[in-house]
Amino acid sequence: MTTLHEDEALFRDSVYEFADREIRPLVREMDEQASIPRQLIDRLFELGVMGIEIPKARGGSGAQFFHAVLAVEALSRVDPSVGVLVDVQNTLVVNALLRWGSEELKRGYLPPLASGTVGAYALSEAGSGSDAFGLATRATESGEEFILTGRKLWITNANEADIFIVFATINPDAGYRGITAFVVERGFEGFSVGKKEDKLGIRASSTCELLLEECRVPRANVLGEVGKGYKVAIETLNEGRIGIGAQMIGLAQGAFDHAVHYTRERKQFGKAISEFQGVQFQLARAATDLEAARLMVYNAARLRDARVPFLKEAAMCKLFSSEVAERVTSLAVNLFGGYGFVKDYPVEKLYRDAKIGQIYEGTSNLQLQTIAKQILG
Repeated sequence: MTTLHEDEALFRDSVYEFADREIRPLVREMDEQASIPRQLIDRLFELGVMGIEIPKARGGSGAQFFHAVLAVEALSRVDPSVGVLVDVQNTLVVNALLRWGSEELKRGYLPPLASGTVGAYALSEAGSGSDAFGLATRATESGEEFILTGRKLWITNANEADIFIVFATINPDAGYRGITAFVVERGFEGFSVGKKEDKLGIRASSTCELLLEECRVPRANVLGEVGKGYKVAIETLNEGRIGIGAQMIGLAQGAFDHAVHYTRERKQFGKAISEFQGVQFQLARAATDLEAARLMVYNAARLRDARVPFLKEAAMCKLFSSEVAERVTSLAVNLFGGYGFVKDYPVEKLYRDAKIGQIYEGTSNLQLQTIAKQILG
């Protein structure tokens, strides 16, 4: 296992012990019911993993981004749905407020986000996925307010969240220079959460549409500057990709753990299948891939905390870890044989969960494009 400082290893292990004890018994039920119980979310707040970078003076843990990555990894080893709930809260919502929020916004929203309020990040739309800045949602100035009108899709945490970072354009003709970020509360007039998606994987994590029907947002709730929302989005998503990398290595580790245990227990031709060289070589390859992916994720997170450029490394770790997750979970299903294909055993779910890693927060093709641009200047 990759070397960590003692305090980091203790933190990651404590989060995993919590997940093993309190989340694992609920995984099957949460997947089937496509929801995370509120009491479990409350326990995550009590554990201190929902406001990891929020300063202690505002009720948070006052830790580093790297600790958020470790928490997402540890939780995803048991259930990637819970892992992404914590990931979006920390790497997207809290991170954006810490970097771009006015003192008023930080004072008003960071303490709730540390103590019991879930956040969500609303960028995607029906015609704005990989082309993240092709937004149709409009923001019109009206005195000391902005009026937001439009529809957001694929919004993680939407069902549980009370605070949303919403992107809209004040001037479609200005392209990305018209985009502005807003902090929107669930209770604002004209705001509602719409259809919840019925998904292949990470089913307990809510993914919903948001409806903005002349939603009134105070001017004070602009995050960053008017017309500079593209900077908020780009820089926040770079960090979010490291979080998805952590989710992917966590779920891959969970599947790998199940596979190793099963191959030691399963007997064929008079001995455990782990004694066959063909199985050993497959596990060795998976362990090597997983360690490489973990090193890439940790390296990108360390670079971010050191405040040095990490765009290429974030794209690389997200690309590679999502591919490794798909390979390792597929291998786990294969090693379980027929049992791997049924819901009574855990690897079937992790295999389904892994697929999203190559799609959200930037598809694999977009990561390749980003890497190529960095290489070629």
